[in-house]
Amino acid sequence: MSKPLKVLPSTDPVAALLALGEALENRLALHLCDHEHNNLPAEVANDVAVLVESSGSTGMPKMFELSADALLASARATEEALGGPGQWLLCLPTTYIAGLQVLVRSLLADTQPVLTNTSLPFTPEGFARSASIMSGERRYTSLVPAQLGKLASAAGSDDFVLEQLRRFDAILVGGQAPNPNMVTLLRNLGVNIVVTYGSTETAGGCVYNGKPLRGVGIGLLEDGRIAVSGPTLANGLEGEWHSNDLGAFDDEGRLVVLGRADRVIISGGLKLSLDWVEQWISAHHQVKDVVVIPLDNEKFGQSFLAHVVYRGEDSIPIDPETAVAQFGPAASTAVWASLSEIPLLPNGKPNLEFLKQSFIEFQEELRRQNGEEN
Repeated sequence: MSKPLKVLPSTDPVAALLALGEALENRLALHLCDHEHNNLPAEVANDVAVLVESSGSTGMPKMFELSADALLASARATEEALGGPGQWLLCLPTTYIAGLQVLVRSLLADTQPVLTNTSLPFTPEGFARSASIMSGERRYTSLVPAQLGKLASAAGSDDFVLEQLRRFDAILVGGQAPNPNMVTLLRNLGVNIVVTYGSTETAGGCVYNGKPLRGVGIGLLEDGRIAVSGPTLANGLEGEWHSNDLGAFDDEGRLVVLGRADRVIISGGLKLSLDWVEQWISAHHQVKDVVVIPLDNEKFGQSFLAHVVYRGEDSIPIDPETAVAQFGPAASTAVWASLSEIPLLPNGKPNLEFLKQSFIEFQEELRRQNGEEN
């Protein structure tokens, strides 16, 4: 059996909310998009509620089918983990699973979400104004680290922003690992930050502060990659999803995400996680944001390029020698670039492909200039 696929622009969250209600009742399937698709089917299988694209931060995005059962299992488990249903503030595009789940949770809770215009740049002032009109007894929102970073910077000097942050019963942060110093800062200010782990394949966040949601199973494969099972998986994953993320369990049994397996380089015969490098750089008190990408190196095989955003013009840059002491040969040939901001995808994740291509073009331009000069 099949049912019709309804395609709506992500710029109309009210229409999306209404159509999603129909999708969760299995009357139609829904795809929200911000660009035209020419290869979408007119109908899909009866067990499909939504078609959702992955972020595509490291390459071409993929399309996943999610059932109403998976979406609702995730939403119900979230309610349980956070202490009950509540009103949600939408700050993320509904084209991606994190934004879509804000609408699913709102429908499950039978509450009216506050809908922001996610096509506009995110600002702490706009966030605080939207948060201030929330009227639910319990208040939630979902953010990516780039948004949280802007709020953390504003909270130190803007009492209104800090007041609104404190009003939330929980602020979910996912998509990538947030700066641990930023999370600690906000928690010390009385803001309840919940760090999540999950993906489109798992119908969104399925691990909260290191603990899996009800019904979700977390394990580690022999190569250290994280495996997820349970009722929230996308269609076709056959009971278990093998992620590309490396993990470990701490002494309390909480999952610690170590970084992506495809973000491990081999330099001088030694393995080095670029996500570990990012975490080390992020811990520097004058660093606001950082993205590290791999580089080929004739001597060591691979090295890395660190794009660093410092907190101010008078910030003291990281000493490359301290990186060499920490990471060894890979850091001795590393390239350090200071940026005013990190380019982002529409869902708030760093645009790694753009950064990679920009550096390639920069190198080609240098070679061209050197060739002309010689």
